[in-house]
Amino acid sequence: MQQKSQHEASLYIAPGDRDRYMRQINDIHDERLCLSNEHGIGYTVVSLTVPGIQGITNKAEAEKIATETNNWVAEQIKNHRDRLDLDVPLYIHPAAPADVIYEKLYRERSYLVGPPLSFANGVNLHTLGIITNGIFDRFPTAKVIIGHDGEHIPFDFWRINHWFEDVKKPISQQAGDVMCKKTIYDYCKENIWITTSGHFSTRTLKYVVDEIGADRVLFSVDYPYERIEDGCECWDNDAKAIQEAVGGVDAYRRIERDRIMPSSC
Repeated sequence: MQQKSQHEASLYIAPGDRDRYMRQINDIHDERLCLSNEHGIGYTVVSLTVPGIQGITNKAEAEKIATETNNWVAEQIKNHRDRLDLDVPLYIHPAAPADVIYEKLYRERSYLVGPPLSFANGVNLHTLGIITNGIFDRFPTAKVIIGHDGEHIPFDFWRINHWFEDVKKPISQQAGDVMCKKTIYDYCKENIWITTSGHFSTRTLKYVVDEIGADRVLFSVDYPYERIEDGCECWDNDAKAIQEAVGGVDAYRRIERDRIMPSSC
């Protein structure tokens, strides 16, 4: 796994920053909690990033590694349940495109792999697939988190909703298929949360909040791909503008991280 992590770091992390990344990606409760204390982050959702289960095509192997990983992380956080947790909504984390997808779409466009494009394309494809295939209708209490200010989905809400409701659903009914029962807006306000991870733009945040409301948005950094200090300082230094953008102090506080008193480490 460490060898795979080093390979992934070569895709997403600047050469001069890889030692820091490898140190932090393997740390759960030491440096992570120290940085959280220093920058006022009260609670952290822990998830496997890349290489993740989503990149394993063999079902049995994927289930085996998912169980092993979950058990390992559970052991790591057992003494810090007030600060770290696993029993939360499912976080869909992107992975690098592989096999035929990489060959057809990204081999000649390799610098689009990762945050510039492929991550958003992968996650929004799966998220919209979950919606259209009726997963939330069959499991109405299922909760999903998607990062990076919604992986481009909020910016296409009107167009997606128009085509789902006015075109695709009538087509599916004529074909005898069953599509999702509700609108994309409904699912994003009932089953999906969006985080600010790795997307520190006040203007982008304002748009997302205008579309789905501040109560569906969570503050996040994308550690260790982004630095905790960078994400928190950006948020704090632009606090007034962010408050205005999201509709006032109350909305700002709903998104804001749970502050704790800084302590020495």
